[in-house]
Amino acid sequence: QVQLVESGGGLVQAGGSLRLSCVASGRTGSMGWFRQAPAKEREFVAAINWTGSTTDYRDSVKGRFTISRDNAKNTLYLQMNSLLPEDTAVYYCAAGRRYSVSSAARNYEYWGQGTQVTVSS
Repeated sequence: QVQLVESGGGLVQAGGSLRLSCVASGRTGSMGWFRQAPAKEREFVAAINWTGSTTDYRDSVKGRFTISRDNAKNTLYLQMNSLLPEDTAVYYCAAGRRYSVSSAARNYEYWGQGTQVTVSS
């Protein structure tokens, strides 16, 4: 069983930046970030494969968010720039056993408890 612990959330003004981190207790395959806003379903944000050579993003964050990982530290990152009020949500880190990148939540076996990101207008 792999434990995931997110950090880095907070309150920021529109146009600002935040960097989320997710530390895994062990080795994982592909990893990703998902988010859930109040009264909305959880949605895919970004994913990265085991080596970090392949990434995927939802259209609304392309060019603003960057996902990366440091396997030596078992850590996943999400650099979020030019934040918008619609980015407000609880952000969840996810990890799976497969090595290829995936945007589907069903392909991730492990989930963190989430970190709140609030963007004020």
